[in-house]
Amino acid sequence: MGREVAAELESSPRRTVRVAVVQAAPVAFDRDRTLDRVAKFTADAAADGAELVVFPEAFVSGYPKLADFGAVVGRRTSEGREWFRRYHESSVDIPGVGLDRLCDIARVHTVHIVIGVIERVGGTLYCTVLFIGPEGGLLGTHRKLMPTATERVIWGSGDGSTLTVVPTPLGRIGAVICWENYMPQLRLAMYGQGIEIYCAPTVDDRETWLPTMRHIALEGRCFVLSATQFARRSDYPVDYPIKTIDPDEVLISGGSCIVDPLGQILAGPARDGEAILAADLDLKEIVRGKFDLDVVGHYARPDVFNLIVNGGRQAPVSWTGTDDTPRIAGEQINADGSSETIAASSPASSAR
Repeated sequence: MGREVAAELESSPRRTVRVAVVQAAPVAFDRDRTLDRVAKFTADAAADGAELVVFPEAFVSGYPKLADFGAVVGRRTSEGREWFRRYHESSVDIPGVGLDRLCDIARVHTVHIVIGVIERVGGTLYCTVLFIGPEGGLLGTHRKLMPTATERVIWGSGDGSTLTVVPTPLGRIGAVICWENYMPQLRLAMYGQGIEIYCAPTVDDRETWLPTMRHIALEGRCFVLSATQFARRSDYPVDYPIKTIDPDEVLISGGSCIVDPLGQILAGPARDGEAILAADLDLKEIVRGKFDLDVVGHYARPDVFNLIVNGGRQAPVSWTGTDDTPRIAGEQINADGSSETIAASSPASSAR
């Protein structure tokens, strides 16, 4: 995860990059069938020449639209707890078989993939984006910093350690999830890392989303690729506990788009169902755009405004003062930004 723009990346030759944005629905609460959909859409995008394929927020394995998980202030229901268990069961371990399948898909089609997943660590779920390279390796992760409204009932919050911008041969790629895009400090943290291809996986299907994406492209002088789900009631389990029963009713209506560094729309917004949007990005447009606006360069005033980012991993439990630390089941962060659940060992076993 880069925090500064390396000189060799700044001076590297620029070229045209073909990208694809997938607008579709997963098979909600079913990881394996959803991964089959990922494979299909990736194959279709790659066949059209895409080098980068971007999927929506929470694509593996679903955004629980309209569900309340039986939670009201002061009470939770047994039915809601069971739906949370099912959601947890369909989520992705890092590392784990779900991640392995995604990496295989990227490798088979020789593409970069940016995809929203529900990541599980112990009993906690995170709304996460994975960055996967064309050789099948995990390049980095980003956990949503601030789940919105009742999303906080089911998702934990990320921290500054996964404000990831990944240097790749295609350019510097990062992702900001859904309403994180309304956090000015987070956007500035992305610009400060030299982001060039700004991915915005979301489920926000409102008309106000497109102006937001155009603003960000203009502000950051970067390409913005926003992938939104398009989901009907039939994409969810038959017993999914919401009032809507018409299988054809649209729950998330899309709006995916691709925008250039001057705010011009290159593709979208898609509103007519499933779609794969494609565009050829001339990365030289980034520097042309920064001629008159570089918010972390000549258009910045660090003598007046200065953003400080805490990029450290925030652990809930830390141990000091012992050479034989008790290990409780928890999380281990690897050098590539991935996380994994570590096995528990009893504190009593540490006593000699």
